[in-house]
Amino acid sequence: MDSEPQRQGSRNSYHGDQQSLRSRQVSSRVSNQNYPQFNWSSTPAEEDEEGNSKMPRDLRSSPLHMALKRAVRQVQQMQVPVVSSRESWKRNKAKSLRKLKDNTREFLYFFALWSKSLQKIGGNFGGGVQSFFLLLRFLVVLNFVSFLLIAGFVLIPSIVFRSVGTGLVNSTGREECMEYDPNPQGLVVFYNYILDLLSGTGFMEYSYMFYGYYNNTMVDDNNFSYNIPLAYLFTAVFYFAFCLICIIARMGTAARVAVATGGSAVGNYSMIVFTSWDYGCLGDRATKLKQKNIHYQLQVDLEEERIKKRAASLTLKQKVVLYSLRVLMCLVAFGLIIGAFYGIFLATEFSQGKSGEVGILGLIFEYLPSIVITAGNFLVPLMCDQIALIERYAPSTTVIVALLRAVFLRLVSLSVLLFTLWRQITCDGNTKSAECKLCEYNYNFYPCWETRVGQEMYKLTLFDLLINIAVLVLVEFPRRMVVDNWSNKLAQWVGRQEFVVSSNVLGLVYGQTVVWTGALFCPLLPLINTVKFFILFYCKRITLFNNCRPALKTFRSTTSTFFFLVVLLFGWSLATIVMVYSIAEIHPSMGCGPFRFFPNMWSIVPRSFSSLSGTTEEFLFFIGSQAFSIPLFVLFCVVMCYFIALASVYGKSVALLRAQLKLEGRDKQFLVKQIEKLSRLQIPKHTAGVGE
Repeated sequence: MDSEPQRQGSRNSYHGDQQSLRSRQVSSRVSNQNYPQFNWSSTPAEEDEEGNSKMPRDLRSSPLHMALKRAVRQVQQMQVPVVSSRESWKRNKAKSLRKLKDNTREFLYFFALWSKSLQKIGGNFGGGVQSFFLLLRFLVVLNFVSFLLIAGFVLIPSIVFRSVGTGLVNSTGREECMEYDPNPQGLVVFYNYILDLLSGTGFMEYSYMFYGYYNNTMVDDNNFSYNIPLAYLFTAVFYFAFCLICIIARMGTAARVAVATGGSAVGNYSMIVFTSWDYGCLGDRATKLKQKNIHYQLQVDLEEERIKKRAASLTLKQKVVLYSLRVLMCLVAFGLIIGAFYGIFLATEFSQGKSGEVGILGLIFEYLPSIVITAGNFLVPLMCDQIALIERYAPSTTVIVALLRAVFLRLVSLSVLLFTLWRQITCDGNTKSAECKLCEYNYNFYPCWETRVGQEMYKLTLFDLLINIAVLVLVEFPRRMVVDNWSNKLAQWVGRQEFVVSSNVLGLVYGQTVVWTGALFCPLLPLINTVKFFILFYCKRITLFNNCRPALKTFRSTTSTFFFLVVLLFGWSLATIVMVYSIAEIHPSMGCGPFRFFPNMWSIVPRSFSSLSGTTEEFLFFIGSQAFSIPLFVLFCVVMCYFIALASVYGKSVALLRAQLKLEGRDKQFLVKQIEKLSRLQIPKHTAGVGE
């Protein structure tokens, strides 16, 4: 009786062993089927149909060690494919182009400016701080290329043709307005050269640095002709157009990244997970820097989502209090900005009234508008930053709001300076008054008003650089040493400074706007700004690594990078308005410059067209006529509507794909929950069977 259950149990165990063995065999066959299989007899020609090779893709995605992959590649390459000469030529051409493209990219990366420094900055301080230095590098390259443009078409021809060509002559009957001689005569004390270098007067004024030194030279030979005034005007116009194209191109690149992330933490998280790692990182140092950079990006996303959840949980009463506080702080910031404007207006009026002073006191009076503008731009943004913290915005929104207020302050303060100069040059816009009636501008105060405006922009650029260096040496380094070596509670409360991206970006935008505004009157200002930004990069890099601590609150660099370029575009717009008004409305100085005998700078264009042949003149006037401009405008509108509709369709497609991804994510969460429930139900049955 007892032997029968034993035989039955052994039979059951035998069948169980057989079943488990079969299951192992089946699983082994399945695993062998899933294991990557290579067609050893295949050739690259068979797999490279239409230029798309499967062999490299299979090898790269296969879980094999490098020795076996190398053996597979050697076996496949040993087989000579039977292909036509045309297909072989196409394959070789595609391979050569691909290799040339890779080599060119590596070559350009090797010569990329500050690439290692930017990688180190991004790893230690995050993408937000790195975006500032990327903008700084972009402006350095932009200014240097702009200087090459101006030097090639204006500076070098003016030097070469200064004693060769003939000047345009026009008798106006107003010889009193043509007296202008800034060249210093006789012996000059040495320290006056330093004052002239700082103020742009003396020997600096009588040089190619400023507008007044350029002649209205025109070279007209049988085989060659060159018009310096026309080249001066068209170079200035093309310079502004070139800067606009570069800014828009960079904005497009930044916008594509912002659209890809969707401006949300979810989209940015997906990009970080799937596309953020750089497989070209070599060495432990580069890998750690990249890891830190990704860590900062994730930290930004978590901070943004935390603030959004906190804002969504506010009650109605809390929202009313918060919005009332924001409105009040906005009015306070606006009042501070208005007070700064009034101080700049008074300083400019006083400085222009004391323009006859000489020596150190005269230098102080000349720099008084720059000093007041710099003081206002330093103090008011600090207060606006504290106000933005009280308003409790998200980190990215805080940066944008503080930047908007500071940009409004700096750009409008520059506008106040230009408006004050305009009032004095044009006699408050009344050229028929006693002071402006003879020359159509205030000749007594400004015998060469273009050079005077260029000097003001030159002083603003130079003073901004000196202030940055002085702050680094006299403020930032002493603060670091006091905090590190003094254990007082006050020193510990102050702590190391934090690198404020908004104020630093604002300084770049302000400096570039000054250069754009003064480029027409000081052609070498882009070169000075190139040197200034080059020095500024190393100053900011030194203070970042030696004097600053990582920010407590980081912000997303994708949206901020795009917004920085939008702010830069505001500065370009202001400078363009100044340039267009100066070219079209204000009478040029009669004693200096290439447009001395014209009612306005633009008058050189129709006069130059009149010297062309009849066919060319008719063609150019047809391009400027309504018969050509109206159809062209209609065509542009149609093309714009097409691209807007296309963008709308793409936007809807992206929105549908995002919604689909969310639904799939919810479905996966639901399936995971169901699996957890089933596993909980099966575990008690299994344990009950074991207990029996």
